[in-house]
Amino acid sequence: MKSILLSKAVLLTTEMEPRIFGLDFQLLNDAIIVLISVFVLFLLASYLLFNPVRKMLDNRRAKIKGELETAAADMAGAAALKKEYDKKLKNVNAEVDEILSAARKQALVNENRIIAEAREEAARIISRAQTEAELEKEKAADAIKTEIIDVAALMAGKAISDQLNIQIQEKLINDTLKEMGKSTWQS
Repeated sequence: MKSILLSKAVLLTTEMEPRIFGLDFQLLNDAIIVLISVFVLFLLASYLLFNPVRKMLDNRRAKIKGELETAAADMAGAAALKKEYDKKLKNVNAEVDEILSAARKQALVNENRIIAEAREEAARIISRAQTEAELEKEKAADAIKTEIIDVAALMAGKAISDQLNIQIQEKLINDTLKEMGKSTWQS
């Protein structure tokens, strides 16, 4: 069977006209039509597919470029904020020391003021206490004087009852006062 097919193929090739590279007019015609069809399809695909894809890619490039620029601006802003933050962080310790120093100074001023007020109040209390003590001392001295006078009056009554004269009474009162002493009835 192979031999029959091979012999038919040889007959067919010998019956045909001689061709350049085996191309005939119909094949060239078909090839040109296929090329024109491919070109038209390429133009149609370019218009319907490639141009929208190119446009989409251009939009995507523009969006990416904008996002990159925004990201770069954000990074620059973040770097500036970080610099400012670092600067503030370095100054925080100085500010804390300054605030604590001011608070300590204010506390010392308040302490001195409170101590001065307490001393003034203590001085007033002591002064009042001394004044009251003096008044009490004077009251006590007055009470003792009245008792001495009462005792002297009793003694005078005894002296009168014993028929003593006034000179003897005065002598008795003065002697009694001298014996008691001024410090005894004042303290």
